[in-house]
Amino acid sequence: MTEKNTLEAALTNYRALEKALADDKEMAELADDDENLQNEILAHLENLYQEARRGELEALLSGEADANDAYLEIHAGSGGTEAQDWAEMLLRMYTRWAEKHSYKVEYQEETEGDVAGVKSVTLKISGHNAYGWLKSENGVHRLVRISPFDSAARRHTSFASVTVFPVIDDSIHIEINEADCRIDTYRSSGAGGQHINKTDSAVRITHLPTGIVVQSQSQRSQFQNRENAWNMLKARLYEREMQKRADAASEQRDAQGDNGWGYQIRSYVLQPYRLVKDLRTDAETSDCQAVLDGEIDLFLAAALAAKVGENATS
Repeated sequence: MTEKNTLEAALTNYRALEKALADDKEMAELADDDENLQNEILAHLENLYQEARRGELEALLSGEADANDAYLEIHAGSGGTEAQDWAEMLLRMYTRWAEKHSYKVEYQEETEGDVAGVKSVTLKISGHNAYGWLKSENGVHRLVRISPFDSAARRHTSFASVTVFPVIDDSIHIEINEADCRIDTYRSSGAGGQHINKTDSAVRITHLPTGIVVQSQSQRSQFQNRENAWNMLKARLYEREMQKRADAASEQRDAQGDNGWGYQIRSYVLQPYRLVKDLRTDAETSDCQAVLDGEIDLFLAAALAAKVGENATS
């Protein structure tokens, strides 16, 4: 039923674009020398083009887990308050992006910064193709700005890492030996985050063979947090296996790795000039505020198109 609904939605969107284009053609024939109407039609055609372009790219999301929901983790880099504030800015950016695309956002874990911002946060972003769109965001994001926390108004560089992995559904089977895991329960209190319940129900699972650690403290029920944590662990192990396969298949991959874990993928410069640039695709914009307000489709589309191009030539 899920696949059926997805296909029906795609057809509905396509037919809506067809009808809108036909309406614009009719309006253009009636516009004559009406400059205001012509400009209105051109603006609408530009919007249609952007919708069609997104639909075209979305049709290319054919990976095993591309259609799934996504977990998105943000971790502040070294640098104390500066980095933690930058992590919160990224949190806001992704939350705004999800809201613009009618995706549901749920907090799974959040640890507030000592002074401002967040040290770490995990979101579950639910919606069709959430993982497919966000998977290219893995890596380190760099911010250059005049620090609001520096009384001397000096320029600072901050780093935060983003990790995206798919929510695993019943179509993907992951086996985990519970003997390989350490399960800890703890109280989510103190700097636990404004979105997190302060109860004794928080659960942390450590997968000993890989060192992967996941934690959930969003529910009041320890049972629910345990289930969330197991699902997150499955997702992390799946993503790890997919990354290993991708690395093995790329024999000529550069040692730095354009999609490798922990590598810088995007630079956000607010001083001395304004520019957001993706270091893998060279996609860039000077409208930094729009990007920080969630307008990141430019970068997501460029990364997806580049990936499709790589697959076509390999």
